[in-house]
Amino acid sequence: MLNTLGAGLTAVVLATSAATAVGAEPDPLRSVMWDDMHAVILGGGPVRFDDRVLVSAPASAEDALNVPVSVDATALGTVEEIVVFADMNPIPRILNYRPVAARPTIALRLKLQQATPIRAAARTPDGVWHVGGVFVDAAGGGCTSPALAHGDPTWERHLGEVQARAWAGSGAGSDSTRLRLRVRHPMDTGLAPGIPAFYLEDLAIRDADGRELARIDSFEPVAENPVFTVEVSPSPGSRSLGIEGRDNNGTEIEAEVPLPWRQSALAPVLR
Repeated sequence: MLNTLGAGLTAVVLATSAATAVGAEPDPLRSVMWDDMHAVILGGGPVRFDDRVLVSAPASAEDALNVPVSVDATALGTVEEIVVFADMNPIPRILNYRPVAARPTIALRLKLQQATPIRAAARTPDGVWHVGGVFVDAAGGGCTSPALAHGDPTWERHLGEVQARAWAGSGAGSDSTRLRLRVRHPMDTGLAPGIPAFYLEDLAIRDADGRELARIDSFEPVAENPVFTVEVSPSPGSRSLGIEGRDNNGTEIEAEVPLPWRQSALAPVLR
């Protein structure tokens, strides 16, 4: 009996300690879902609400199917991973971004089901999640509406096509490259009647040496025909970037993006 009581008291103390740790720093956006997001999305790890993680989005979403969001965590220095999520979405996790040899910034478009905080959590090498966010008002329905692609009988012919452009970036060093890419894909959430989940799962960006520069793991709430903008640092000899990935049905994504200004810079050396 005493052992059982002792174990129960220990459990209460541990639970109270955990609750205190989570609530020690109040959520600036006052979301009723924050504790759940902390536990499920961030694994209950150490968290700091941090103004250095800049999240930009419209105050009101004109189109709940296509909400532009950008994240900039460069003020933190080294960042190992960025997680973007929306508290009130039925599927809150939007993407994980690993800037292996890239600036910790990313821009994308996403779907919203209702008004919600949109957050970005950037994990630094010490294991702390630095969280920034904004509140976005939305009429809703973005996650339960069918993709527009389903109104086009030819959409499957273009599945996985990549359109991309690269130009000299603004990051430190002459090897910085800004990349904007678009993948043709319906990004079905599985929440529209009769349409199963069908979405782009991962994209890797590599340089000419095959070195991974950045990886994007995307989830159902990313907008149809995903558009991502990142800034990477390929090796000095790279004349192109490779893009490869797949969706949850195994469709492979593959493309090569030329870096024309790098070719011009190398031309005198190659003669």
